[in-house]
Amino acid sequence: MPKKESIQEIEQNLVDDFALLENWEEKYEYLIEMGQDLPEMDPALKTDDRLVQGCQSSVWFDIHCEEGNLVFIADSDSLIVKGMVAVLNEILNDQPAEEVLKAKMGFFETLGLWRHISSQRGSGLTAMMGHIKQAAAECVGEETEE
Repeated sequence: MPKKESIQEIEQNLVDDFALLENWEEKYEYLIEMGQDLPEMDPALKTDDRLVQGCQSSVWFDIHCEEGNLVFIADSDSLIVKGMVAVLNEILNDQPAEEVLKAKMGFFETLGLWRHISSQRGSGLTAMMGHIKQAAAECVGEETEE
């Protein structure tokens, strides 16, 4: 079985992919395409307890712990936000919870995305990352109890 890429390697691959795009219009289009490629989330999972608080758009994460790895499926009702969810999915899904907790998530900063999204979307992105890190902390806690 090939070794899974680290969070840092995946982030770098995404930075390289986005660097090929010439302007922010193309980068937004790519972000939207990534969102459209996100695995479909069962509508039955889109419940209030899976809704991320602090997002202007509706964003759902169904997160669980599998052998120390954080595994999730997520969705949003906004095209741009769904693209941001897809980036988080690409970088963090099925990664060791301990690594997720340590992740700096500099990807959005490196891309300059923070400067190109509205403050509400920025707050939502911060809320999504906090939500994932909270689940990672719970996953690490579960592992240490065994």
